[in-house]
Parts: sequence; structure tokens; C-alpha cells
Amino acid sequence: MLPVERQNKILTILKNNKMIKLDELHKQIPEVSLSTLRRDIKVLEKKGKIEYLFGGAIQLVSKIGEISFIKKATMHLQEKEEICKLASSIIQDHDTIYIDSGSTCTLLLKQIVNRQVVIYTTNTQVCSILGDLVADVVLIGGNYNGFTSSLTGSLTEATLKDLHFDKAFFGISGVNAETGYMTPSIEESSKKRIISQRSIQSYILCDSSKFGVTSTVSALQLKEATLISDQFDSEIAEGTQMIVPKTFKS
Repeated sequence: MLPVERQNKILTILKNNKMIKLDELHKQIPEVSLSTLRRDIKVLEKKGKIEYLFGGAIQLVSKIGEISFIKKATMHLQEKEEICKLASSIIQDHDTIYIDSGSTCTLLLKQIVNRQVVIYTTNTQVCSILGDLVADVVLIGGNYNGFTSSLTGSLTEATLKDLHFDKAFFGISGVNAETGYMTPSIEESSKKRIISQRSIQSYILCDSSKFGVTSTVSALQLKEATLISDQFDSEIAEGTQMIVPKTFKS
């Protein structure tokens, strides 16, 4: 059986079962060895199609995780541009900042590359920004996820542990009053936690369509970052400071 055939079969099984243990998956594909299944699972996880959970369970990514970067870039564009204007106003000349992956963070990158700042990022979309840049831009290496245009993993985390930032700006998949800021990926959540611990100030860039949305992994608690959004939410604001356009402040 070819790799693509095995991987498609895994996805078909998950569509019918939602979540399954590795040994149960192996029973349904007995002709494939466990080691081969593990390799296929890693490939599918890197593509953003499945999640390998603690305890050995596997599931399809949530609907939030299935949205590709290209598609997300066109969604809620006006709101994201407003959020980036607010975020840009917080950044001061000569700041050393981290900017995360994600469509809103990419918009922020494009707004500030011609300012006198130092930018560290794991967002590979920065490579598409052409021309002479005023900012010093450092792309931190790691395992590449083409689905999210993001770099994660042990190499990324080892580098981040030696760095310190004035401000960090994160993208997320959802924000919930109970579970905080969420992401579909354990690797992304681990990266965000490390960066937040090494930043004087942490900010979440999140449009209001993600309010109340949950995903698989809690990356940060509400109190650990300031939320920059296009709308005010009184329930979320009980747990964190919110920065929104003046029109929506309560």
C-alpha cells in the first residue's frame, strides 16, 4: 500500500470514528505495521489534518484547524486590519518584538517592517515581503508546517529560550472565558508559552469571530496576555485586559 493510500485510509477511519486509539487503528489496518502507522500519523499531523493527543488518541483537527492560511487571510479582513492598527500603535521604535504565525500576525508584520524595530518571528510568510526593510527581521528555524506557514519544534524552542522580547504578538484559534486562548496544536501552544515567559508584555490578536470558540489545546490563560480585538466582550474582559476600537469600548 502506498503512503498516500495508507494516509487516506487513516483519514477515512477517523471521519467515521472522530477519535481512535493507535492500537484500535492498527486493528482496522492490520496489514500496516505500527511503526509505519506512526510515521503516517506524523505526516498527517504536520499537514494539519489530524491531532495526536496525550494518551495515544488520534482525531481529525477541529474545523478551526482545518482552515488553511490562504483561506484565513481572506476572512474578516477589515476587522483584522483594525486590530493590526491598534497593535502597531503599541509598538515603539527600537522595540524587540516577537510576531507569531497566522493571518492577522502576517498583516501586522507587513505594517511594521519599515519601522525601526527588531522583529523575531516563526511566520514563514515574512519571506514573501519584498523590498528594502527598515526593521531587522530574524526568522527562527524549526519544523515547517506549510498548512499554517509556521515553524515549531525542538529547534525553535531551543532558540527561543535564549531570547527576550519587549512585546510579543500571538495569533490563536479561539478564546474562551473558561479555557483561555486556544490552538489546535500542542507544538504551537508550547511555543507560545515559552515566548510569553520571555516577553515583558504579551498580546493576542483575535477578531471577534473567535470569541467563545474552543480548540484542542489551551495555550495561555486569559490573564497572561492582553487581548486586542475589533469588539468588546464583557465575559472575556473579566479575565483579561482588552484593547478595542473606541467605538466598541463599554
